[in-house]
Amino acid sequence: MSFSQRTRRNILLVCVAVSLVCVAYPIYVIRPFRAQGPRELAVALLVMRYRLLVTVISALTAIGVVVMYWRSQAKVWRKILATLGGALVCVLAALARVNVYESLMFHPVDHPAFAAVNEVKVDKDDKMLVVKVGGIARAYPIRTMGYHHIVNDFVGGTAIVATY
Repeated sequence: MSFSQRTRRNILLVCVAVSLVCVAYPIYVIRPFRAQGPRELAVALLVMRYRLLVTVISALTAIGVVVMYWRSQAKVWRKILATLGGALVCVLAALARVNVYESLMFHPVDHPAFAAVNEVKVDKDDKMLVVKVGGIARAYPIRTMGYHHIVNDFVGGTAIVATY
């Protein structure tokens, strides 16, 4: 089966677009402190469920198209662009296997930094998780805790774990 140059290019662009949506859409929708509608959340979870399979198929298709493109294309710069597009699809397929919520967002804070209350800008609506041990108090902003979920700290000489 022989495809025209335009058809190969369009297939490669579709592979890039599909892979990008499979990786980016769930990350965009499923973020802490972002309102989510039930329909968009359902779509994001559906995409997450099938993105491994879809991105592998997309990567294999892109590799096949790039190979065909290299065999039939005379211009080197077009071969390079096709190769970069195929490489992007492969990178996106690899990224689809990374759980960004565990590896990038939801990791514990092991060395929290603190400042005096009068040195920190806090909105009146900000909520805090407050711990007081031995006369020493610490306040952990819920906005930060929503991303990390765990803070390992020492308060008043006692090791604590604050979680949200």
